[in-house]
Amino acid sequence: MTARFDAIGLVVSDMAASVAFYRRIGFAFPDGAEIQPHAEAELPGGLRLMLDTEETVRSFLPGWQPPVGGGRTSLALRCDGPEEVDALYDELVGSGYEGELKPFDAFWGQRYAVVDDPDGNGVDLFAPLAAAAE
Repeated sequence: MTARFDAIGLVVSDMAASVAFYRRIGFAFPDGAEIQPHAEAELPGGLRLMLDTEETVRSFLPGWQPPVGGGRTSLALRCDGPEEVDALYDELVGSGYEGELKPFDAFWGQRYAVVDDPDGNGVDLFAPLAAAAE
């Protein structure tokens, strides 16, 4: 028997807000997902992003409480180029999402930025810098 990586799960406080955020950055949640207690989007390569409401988690783990302080989870999205990192960051922040880290040229050879989802999970936006991509 071999376990295999299949899905990433996030607990969300507002399903509609979370589905709207992830749809905006390209995740294909089905119609009606925003009103469900559990929602899934298929990812390239067969993985899934799963969202569960806090109430859903408490239905099987009654004492569960959301973490406090800084997040420990982030999703990393590779953009087609450095200019897309800037454009997507500007679009999301301009739409009211929290920008955690403005785009910059990182010493490890990427254009890199972080935007928080509605629950404060970091969503890393990155692309190889032109010199690093050659």
